[in-house]
Amino acid sequence: MRQSLAIRLLAGTALALLVGISPSGLVHAQSTDEAKPAETQTFDLESVDTFSGSFLAARTADANRDYVNAIALYKKALSYSPNELDIQERLMLALFMNGDFDEGVALAEELKNDEAVERVTSVARALEAIRKGEHAEAEKILNYSGPNDLDRLMNQLLVAWNKVAAGQGKEALALVEGLKGPEWYAIFQRYNAGAIAALIGDADAARRNFVDVLTDKSGAATAPDTFTRAVMSLATLEAQQGNKQKALDAISTGDVMISNFAPFKALRERIEAGETPESLAKTAVQGAAGVLFSIGGALNRDGAEDTVMLYLQLARALDPNSADTLILLGSIAEKAEQPERAIRFYGQVPATSPMRRISELQLGLTLAETGKVEEARQHLKSLIDSDPADIRSYLAFGSVLSEAKDYAAMAENYDKAVEIIGPNPAQNYWSIFFQRGIAYERLKKWDQAEPNFRKALELNPDQPQVLNYLGYSWVDMNRNLEEGLDMIRKAVELRPDDGYIIDSLGWAYYRLGRFDEAVRELERAIELKAGDATINDHLGDAYWRVGRKLEATYQWKRALISKPELPEIPKIEAKLRDGLPEPTPEVADKSGQASQTDATNNTEEGKAATAAAADSYTVKAGDSLWGIATETFGDGQRFMDLINANPDLKRNPDRIFPGQQLKMPTSVD
Repeated sequence: MRQSLAIRLLAGTALALLVGISPSGLVHAQSTDEAKPAETQTFDLESVDTFSGSFLAARTADANRDYVNAIALYKKALSYSPNELDIQERLMLALFMNGDFDEGVALAEELKNDEAVERVTSVARALEAIRKGEHAEAEKILNYSGPNDLDRLMNQLLVAWNKVAAGQGKEALALVEGLKGPEWYAIFQRYNAGAIAALIGDADAARRNFVDVLTDKSGAATAPDTFTRAVMSLATLEAQQGNKQKALDAISTGDVMISNFAPFKALRERIEAGETPESLAKTAVQGAAGVLFSIGGALNRDGAEDTVMLYLQLARALDPNSADTLILLGSIAEKAEQPERAIRFYGQVPATSPMRRISELQLGLTLAETGKVEEARQHLKSLIDSDPADIRSYLAFGSVLSEAKDYAAMAENYDKAVEIIGPNPAQNYWSIFFQRGIAYERLKKWDQAEPNFRKALELNPDQPQVLNYLGYSWVDMNRNLEEGLDMIRKAVELRPDDGYIIDSLGWAYYRLGRFDEAVRELERAIELKAGDATINDHLGDAYWRVGRKLEATYQWKRALISKPELPEIPKIEAKLRDGLPEPTPEVADKSGQASQTDATNNTEEGKAATAAAADSYTVKAGDSLWGIATETFGDGQRFMDLINANPDLKRNPDRIFPGQQLKMPTSVD
């Protein structure tokens, strides 16, 4: 079986050695041409007055992805011991990761004979030669005879673009089209051949190579960023050649592989309006930058952020205004929990770029993460107003409204989105209905929520989030129990490593009185999400019900330590103090089978007579307030009498559970 490209590249790339030199993990990069971010910790450099102190402080800053202070502290350490090779290596890497290319490449020149960082120094020095127009020197540096497939591909593509810059376009095209290598070379090879051909005016060769990329489904899955570049490049080429319909057809082909991609939409609108778009690679230097971006994009996966950041920062040195590079840098900054830095990257995307809409959406979401919720709301609302047909804007705005718990505005937002979608929504719009269902569920409007969840499943029947949410809601409200439980089980099958979905299954068993099964599933969930307050709380409850009371207490204490939501704290503290009340006999029966008394009372007449004759009613599996009112009073609309008799239900009228004691109204006529 063919391995995924990302895994293969990461296993072999020499540039990935940087992960072994600098601290592993996510990256916080800060270019010197930007304001100092709020996330950066300030060191008192004057208080660090020894070599060892400077070095250890630098390593700490490095480990925290604080490259601004790491650079300053490495320099101070070198002031005490200028010839420390290890510190020079770390300083050079920190400079590159920080976006300080000019200073970094100067140090790379000094370290060019250092085998530990040879691949990094050679690439950086070659890029500097390309920038300066020193083409012979660049080709000399890029001469690579090593065994690594990725390094060979990267160097050969850079050599080709260097030849274009030197006026040897035909030779460059022949070089790229003649490359031999593994199967995964194809998408990078064909895209760069097409871009070179387009730049030197060979439209036929450009078209042929771009079309090869568009028909390469495997390559599109391997390197989606390069695929989207090929789509936009072919559409641009056709538009520049006066072939408007062919340009639009190219974008339609891209839509089949990557639907609802905002840059495709923006480019289509420009072409339909008769505009002539500019090529992505207008110069050879931009083409060389694209090589580094494409490889970085293909490597982009969890755990590879350092390597990806290095490629992107090197690409940015050649093409500082590349929208692709800036957006991917912003995304990595977000993963590194550096939202202010991400905002700066997104804000630098050129206004004329088809990618601008994506950067604006991401900027709005990131503003909300920094606590600037009102600014985020205004920003995203303005995007909707500027293009009401862009469904992505509603999803972004809805996300901010959800985080702010403004569910009324959230529901209104998705109502408008559904109006825009129309009566025949495409499959990829399932999330609009799902989010609208969540908004109405939070507003306690289940009759409006449920149809949206069902519509989401109609569009995407195997969507685990929707299966989990709807299934659990039914179980939690004692409705459609078997169907709801089956939905949750299916969600677990689809996402067997999702602790939150497994928690739903465990808690559903708990609500049904099936405590042994609840313990089994909740223990699985806690293995996956050990620090989650809700799962710890649920497991504590389940332990208590099966008699493991010491373990229950331990789990409740862990829940408190894990910072639960404020309303849950007094509830957990009460359980630590008093435990759980004894369950009713029918709930305590862990087999899930009702007692003989329950069998009698589960008849329509028996349940109604028992409820009417008693001052209280014990909720059983399958009950709902509407059902109890129908059975007891003969009128489901009188469920409000039950709510009025039980004030706690006013806060959560849909949340009743087996074993719960309801006070009955004094009159049932």
